[in-house]
Formats: sequence, structure tokens, C-alpha cells
Amino acid sequence: MIKVGIVGGAGYTAGELLRILLHHPHVEITCIQSTSNAGNALASVHTDLLGDTDLIFSAELNTDLVDVVFLCMGHGKSKEFLSSKPIPDHIKIIDLSHDYRLEAEKNDFVYGLPELNLEAIKGANKIANPGCFATAIQLALLPLAAVGKLNEVHVNAVTGSTGAGQQPTSTSHFSWRNNNVSVYKAFSHQHLGEIRQSLKQLQKGFEKAINFIPVRGNFARGIMATAYTDCQLSEEEVLNMYKAYYKDHPFVTVSDVNPHLKQVVNTNKTILYVEKHDDKILVVSMIDNLVKGASGQAVQNMNLMFGLDQSEGLRLKPVAF
Repeated sequence: MIKVGIVGGAGYTAGELLRILLHHPHVEITCIQSTSNAGNALASVHTDLLGDTDLIFSAELNTDLVDVVFLCMGHGKSKEFLSSKPIPDHIKIIDLSHDYRLEAEKNDFVYGLPELNLEAIKGANKIANPGCFATAIQLALLPLAAVGKLNEVHVNAVTGSTGAGQQPTSTSHFSWRNNNVSVYKAFSHQHLGEIRQSLKQLQKGFEKAINFIPVRGNFARGIMATAYTDCQLSEEEVLNMYKAYYKDHPFVTVSDVNPHLKQVVNTNKTILYVEKHDDKILVVSMIDNLVKGASGQAVQNMNLMFGLDQSEGLRLKPVAF
């Protein structure tokens, strides 16, 4: 059994991680750290786990009890934690924050997008789990970059309120978010760095603009990203190229019909859809921001790091209604 520890166990990504790992056939959860909830039952915070576990939060991470640690803290907190409380080298680390995603920062973390870095992830000891917007957008664009056909990109993506984290803010509480929609961080979102890094990994020298407009949606979870770029290939050629690129990746489906968000909510799936309009290719990408965009992808990475089938424990059912 893989012994798992979680640091920052009270947030949305930790709750989703616990929901998945409690039913993973090769995992034993041995430590869930939360400074603010030490001594409390998990189910008192993650109320959907009532009846599933009697585990309680601890004040500290006990490294004697774990094989892998998931860091589920806010951006900047993972570096702070690891600098003050180093984790022994034999313990694997999967960080769900932004802290170690960029190679330019000269760290020893592997960027954990399996559809891009599968073999590197298998041999890694430390993983930087991708961002949710970054996952949806990269999966929409990687096949074009892989054949050097990516031009200037225009992206519009709408995300659910859980993407803002559990701590209430002026734009995430119900009375503001419900029946509302708004743009934020236009052309400047923090995920742009990792998106460009991955595209350049496949299409050397890619310096075209990535025009990204993020949108706050009035729903709880999920991301719908639409990306378009100039492309002289036919729709059939692009569709075949996408299906070939993802044929060995179990969580990406290239659909022949336009998808909708409820097909992916509560799952680790990505659904892609391709259309040609004059000289432009439009790609629609759907994910659950908390699963494939965070905790599900983190478990997928854990599976690969420990030599398991990457889909182990992740065949989750979508929310149909």
C-alpha cells in the first residue's frame, strides 16, 4: 500500500483528493495536516465524507508514516513549507500550487501533465501539478504544437467558483457569483507562463501571442475553454491528428459532437472537440477544475510515479443532471 500524507487538508483540492484516495485500492491515508483544524474529524470540514472515514486532522506532518506527500496549500505556501520543514529525499512530493511549475526557477520538480511528460513523471520524485486553466488550454493546443502548426492563439475560458479556493472573497460568495459573470486577469493570468513553457517544449521557438480571457462563471465546478488559431489544414486532418496524439492517453477523448460541461464534472476526463471555420481551427476543451484540473491529475501522477496504471482509482462517474 502507498502511504499518503496531505498538507493543507482543509481546502477544496484536499477534499477532492481525499474523496478519490479513500476509495483507491492501493492507498492508505496516514496523515492529514491542517493547522487550523488539528484534532477535528475530516468529516466536520469535508462533510461529504461523513460515514466514509473516521480520520482526524493533525497539526504536523509525520514523515515517518508516508511514502508520498500532497501539498494542497495556497500559492507561495509550498515553498514556505518545504523551506521550513524539509521532507526526506525518499518521500515523493506532489505539489498542487503554482510554486514549482516554471522551469526557469531552476527547481527539481517535473511538470506533471501526463499527456506531455509521461515518461519523465514515471521517474520523478517531485511533481509540480499543472494549473486548472493551464490543463484545459494545453490539452486543447498540444497536438497542433507537436507538428509545428500553432500560430497566434485566442482563448476564452470560463471556470466555476471553486477555482478561487475555499476562502470566501468578494467575487466568490454566493450572492455575488450567482446569476453573474465577469472577466478577470485578461491577458495576464498566472497560468500563461506554464502554458507557453509546454507549447515551446513541443514547438521550439514558439513566441506567438496567447490571448487569454479568463471568465468567472456562475456555477461551482468545471472549465470550458475555447481556443482558435489560424490553420491551413482541413478539419478532417486536424481531427485525425488530435485522435492520433491522444490515442494512448486514457483521460482525453476527442469527440465528434460538441460537448457540454456536465460530461466531465466529477471526473478526470478531458473532452476535446474540433471545428474548422474558414482559415481558423476552433478547439473546445472541457474539464473538471478540481479533478483533471487539480486533485484527479495529482492522483494520476501518483499512480505513474509508483508504477501503477495511471487510471487506478480514477474511473469516476460524471454528474448527469
